[in-house]
Amino acid sequence: MDSKELSPEIAYITSPLGFIEIRAERGAVTGLNFLDEMKEEVIPEMLQEAVRQLKLYFTGGLTSFDLPVWLKGTAFQKSVWDKLMEIPYGSTTSYGEIAAKLGLKNGARAVGLANGANPLSIIIPCHRVISHSGKLTGYSGGLWRKEWLLKLEQREMNIGLFEK
Repeated sequence: MDSKELSPEIAYITSPLGFIEIRAERGAVTGLNFLDEMKEEVIPEMLQEAVRQLKLYFTGGLTSFDLPVWLKGTAFQKSVWDKLMEIPYGSTTSYGEIAAKLGLKNGARAVGLANGANPLSIIIPCHRVISHSGKLTGYSGGLWRKEWLLKLEQREMNIGLFEK
């Protein structure tokens, strides 16, 4: 392994949701966060494919990501993040439904905490988790971004969670 793969790489890109920071280490994506402050757009070679896929997702041309990822978290967090990856594009589920899939009775709150610790927003689709009542709750990037992402996916799938 060469020394470049050991040092973290960081990309800053513009998106319909504002600036995004993408991090990679050891040849794998480790983080994706929304930024409140603007940065100069920078895309290191190691992150060009991640950026390409993300931009394709934002135009409705990609429904799932195919990127090497390196997740840092507890075993429980990783089990929740694995369940998030199973939520189909354009669909939603609840914290309680994920807890039930993990065999946790009354585990919705624990699932919510793990969901909130997701280091790869969008790539691991934590935005697809809503409350059991159907309301949008908790999203580290802000509820307006969560709503935008869900509307994007549902528009592409021709379904209407937000229609009244």
